[in-house]
Amino acid sequence: MADTETEDFAQIIEAATGEGWSRANGLRLVRATRDEVAAEMTIQTCHLQAYGIVHGGVYAGIIESLASIGAAIHAMSEGKSVVGLENHTSFLRATREGTLHGVATPLSRGRRSPVWECSIRDDQQRLVATGRVRLLVLDAGAEIAGAKVAVGGEKGP
Repeated sequence: MADTETEDFAQIIEAATGEGWSRANGLRLVRATRDEVAAEMTIQTCHLQAYGIVHGGVYAGIIESLASIGAAIHAMSEGKSVVGLENHTSFLRATREGTLHGVATPLSRGRRSPVWECSIRDDQQRLVATGRVRLLVLDAGAEIAGAKVAVGGEKGP
């Protein structure tokens, strides 16, 4: 039996993600445990803004994705799910090419509102962005925008 504290859910999550934001932008999970989520994204021209540097929304999206995955792994063990409430992203260094490496860890698991922190580094391990995401834990059967939220790989309506 796997140890749920250290079990790596990266392959399961990758398979269940579908054609959402992460896949469309090339975000690849490296590791996804209850205590740390890591991913990489190779910078492509579609990630750049008019000055030829990575668009801030890309950093915010990576941070939101990694924090949500980590909080969801914890919530799913209790039959619950999560959604983001706040995403505070700081852009520290402009990047034009290479691979972005993100790592998220929990600051507080919280019964109803976990908080996760994420750092994104470039290929030289320079810190390019940081962020903090506060999430809301949803009970089983909760609805968002008129549809029930799927938990743990279930198919929604």
